Amino acid sequence: MKTIHTSVSTEIQQVNDLIIDQLQSRVPMVENIGHYIVDAGGKRLRPLLVLLCGAALGAASDRHIKFAAVIEFIHTATLLHDDVVDISSLRRGRATANAEFGNAPSVLVGDFLYTRAFQLLVQLADMDILRNMADATNTIAEGEVLQLTRAGDASTSEAQYLEVITNKTAILFAAACYGAATLSGQDEKCRLRLHAFGLNLGIAFQIIDDVLDYEGNPAAMGKNIGDDLTEGKPTLPLIYTLQHGYTHEQDLVRDAISNKSAEKIEEVITAVTRCGGLDYARSQAKSYHDLALQQLQYLPDNDHRSAMMKITSLSINRDH
Repeated sequence: MKTIHTSVSTEIQQVNDLIIDQLQSRVPMVENIGHYIVDAGGKRLRPLLVLLCGAALGAASDRHIKFAAVIEFIHTATLLHDDVVDISSLRRGRATANAEFGNAPSVLVGDFLYTRAFQLLVQLADMDILRNMADATNTIAEGEVLQLTRAGDASTSEAQYLEVITNKTAILFAAACYGAATLSGQDEKCRLRLHAFGLNLGIAFQIIDDVLDYEGNPAAMGKNIGDDLTEGKPTLPLIYTLQHGYTHEQDLVRDAISNKSAEKIEEVITAVTRCGGLDYARSQAKSYHDLALQQLQYLPDNDHRSAMMKITSLSINRDH
């Protein structure tokens, strides 16, 4: 990732500076919580995609930088809300904002970040961009609610799982790439190709996130193994095990999901590994990885397109 960041290092720093500037508020708690979660770092993957798309299509302009900040604010707002809904206590290796400051402040500061993002969008004065982000943000909210309704539901199908992660995670990747192409003055065909790139990349990324909940390195991930099980999330490795595991493995996984319990996490890991649930999930992620790469062949052959290809590869070959 450091190598990839280098190709747009100046622009990334400008995005970070803009984010810090836009966290200013008359209310100290807004700034405190905003800085707390933003300063925690993270991959900055979504704003990075905005900048790389813009650069691959000619140049990452000041408008791309502002849009990249919009994308990061929306993503950060979803994290704040997610952690409250999931009652999470650890993210990126330290206490979540809700654990540190409380649920109510976290939700309200998440709202602040959402609205700050749309204030920046208005400054771009582009109705296509605004429509794209309004639709994407609405879809993300639907995805969050859909995930909540599926929690503890061991009958969730693979198609229903894919619907959740497409709405909740992948759509912001897609919106970032579509918006970057729009700001670069590209026609709808190019915009839709980059939208498809982002969508498939986001799906692959989330599937691997769900795999890592069972075989990842807690120190590298900055969160605990088995968190998804504690939240009753029927992710792809579990769904596959429910369909292909031995009867006792199916019963084990079904009970863990229904009871939202990671008490038998080691046994669950053994089951999903033995029956091929993790391997299957990785193979599905690879399929979406391949679909994403197909869209990049239409971009100019330059270093920035190469960086986007590397990001796509890293999305399925990582430990956090």
